[in-house]
Amino acid sequence: MSGPSDYQPSNPALQWIERRLPIMGLIHSSFVVYPTPRNLNYWWTFGAILSFMLGIQILTGVILAMHYTPHADLAFKSVELIVRDVNYGWLLRNMHAVGASMFFVAVYVHMFRGLYYGSYKEPREVLWILGVIIYLLMMATGFMGYVLPWGQMSFWGATVITNLFSAIPYVGESIVTLLWGGYSVGNPTLNRFFSLHYLLPFLIAGVVVLHVWALHVAGQNNPDGVEPKTEKDTVPFTPHATIKDGFGVACFLLLYAWFIFYMPNYLGDADNYIPANPGVTPPHIVPEWYYLPFYAILRSIPNKLAGVIGMFSAIIILCFLPWLDNAKTRSSKYRPLAKQFFWIFVAVCILLGYLGAQPPEGIYVIAGRILTFCYFAYFLIVLPLLSRIETPRPVPNSIADAVLAKTGSKSTPMVSTAIVLALGGALFASSIDSARASEGNDKPPGNKWSFAGPVGKYDRGALQRGLKVYKEVCANCHGLSYIAFRNLAEAGGPGYSVAQAAAFASDYKIKDGPNDTGDMFERPGRPADYFPSPFPNEQAARAANGGAAPPDLSLITKARSYGRGFPWFIVDFFTQYQEQGPDYVAAVLQGFEDKAPEGVTIPEGSYYNKYFPGHAIKMPKPLSDGQVTYDDGSPATVAQYSKDVTTFLMWTAEPHMEARKRLGLQVFIFLIIFAGLMYFTKRKVWADAH
Repeated sequence: MSGPSDYQPSNPALQWIERRLPIMGLIHSSFVVYPTPRNLNYWWTFGAILSFMLGIQILTGVILAMHYTPHADLAFKSVELIVRDVNYGWLLRNMHAVGASMFFVAVYVHMFRGLYYGSYKEPREVLWILGVIIYLLMMATGFMGYVLPWGQMSFWGATVITNLFSAIPYVGESIVTLLWGGYSVGNPTLNRFFSLHYLLPFLIAGVVVLHVWALHVAGQNNPDGVEPKTEKDTVPFTPHATIKDGFGVACFLLLYAWFIFYMPNYLGDADNYIPANPGVTPPHIVPEWYYLPFYAILRSIPNKLAGVIGMFSAIIILCFLPWLDNAKTRSSKYRPLAKQFFWIFVAVCILLGYLGAQPPEGIYVIAGRILTFCYFAYFLIVLPLLSRIETPRPVPNSIADAVLAKTGSKSTPMVSTAIVLALGGALFASSIDSARASEGNDKPPGNKWSFAGPVGKYDRGALQRGLKVYKEVCANCHGLSYIAFRNLAEAGGPGYSVAQAAAFASDYKIKDGPNDTGDMFERPGRPADYFPSPFPNEQAARAANGGAAPPDLSLITKARSYGRGFPWFIVDFFTQYQEQGPDYVAAVLQGFEDKAPEGVTIPEGSYYNKYFPGHAIKMPKPLSDGQVTYDDGSPATVAQYSKDVTTFLMWTAEPHMEARKRLGLQVFIFLIIFAGLMYFTKRKVWADAH
């Protein structure tokens, strides 16, 4: 993995080290003088982006592991406490969770680029296969990481996916038992997944080293698929490729930061803000977006074992790609038919992703079967056939000729790819969005929230009024188990002083003990105490509320959502609309009607609410005009109460939101300046190469 290096350190100490361990010479030959094709486009920067993202994931993962508790009873709470109580814990968690999605975005671009330009062809077969192994390890790591928050979708995702192994004859049940560590998904499962999730990234890093090694042995492919012949065909890796990669990474970081600071939950699932409950199955279980195409293949095949084989075969078949496509011309840039079929294949993958998020019924199943056939036909029929019948266009004699020709065709596939990927992302977002939608209820109306948008802040008055509504109305049935009284005096909160928060806490009676005689006792609340639950346990809560346990409200505005549909999910991405949860909560508080519409029957002991899923809710209408007295003269109406208490509950769900947006603005300004500097530096460095 080296180029023609003549590195000789001038420092005596470095010379001493170099004679014994020539690591600096290795770095110099591999990443400084290493000859790089001079016609590489920006799609080749995704290798550096992936390396950067792997480093970010390992670094943030190690720090998060220092605070995470891998226990079924404590995991969910430990994640919330990381976000709330660890210094910049919210940033670490967002970087890691969003980083997983960004990692897969980059790897899919990297893989499709390899497919388009024939980077799997001789002599790069081993390089390609190592890439597929990395991809498989990434999928396993991502799946196990998704389970760790131990939310509803984590738990049920683990249950569904691990159950797939039971379809394997003879050993399937044993594999499932081994994965579970028992006879159901539980604490041993979580411990196993945590251990493997911590270990696998280091294994990925090891395979990445082999991948880079193989890359430096075989040399980089390029958009024209022509091997370098003379020195005119290449440029030194540093500064040319280094600075270009740096610019690519800077641009990618802008997208990454967009999600971290402004849309951290856009790619996630609201159900994962609900603690795992083995007794309640989510209405629609879907994996993370990056598994959806393979999930669609799994569900398209009626037989369980055949579906599992199909799903894994869809990935394994990539290993055989170098031998399925025997065409002599590498790049699809010079293969008219291969280019057309490539884009059809990209569309098939995107549509499979869309179907993976839809209910497995009706037309979705039929479409899934057709697209599954198309997916495998591309590898098993189209590529072998094209290699025999296609007549490619003439390929340039050398890379230098290709650069000098400047046909302009090289930008076309890049633009096309960007458009297809944008559409794919939109479809995935749409499908995920629709999967979250409540069943059969009216869409909640949108509200104007002070905390919305990139610079939105909490309305201090609304927070204080909302706290009053919660204390006088909601606290009779609902807890706030993740909020401590001290939080009321923290920056970005309701704006109380430390003394006011202490006085507020002292109004509560906290059960403590045991004392020196072994007895439990009650004492006045302290700032460090958390809001007490109104019921001693879930059974007592159910008994007092007609069989339905009132949910804890700490995360209610993030644990509820609804589908916005086309084209709003695209608009939401750019406008950073993230208030589906608050809109839903405010709508439910105002959605009670004394009589159900004609033809609608509500079970006894339930109440009609036009925004609640199924319209039958056990909670009676909680708010009425004049119920709570406001000291600041705000209207004492249900609409005002609803808006105020929802604002307060949004703060309880995300107390560091203002810090997140404030830091995000600073990061964006830095990244834009940095990317600009990198771009102009790149232009100067590459001026003599084009």
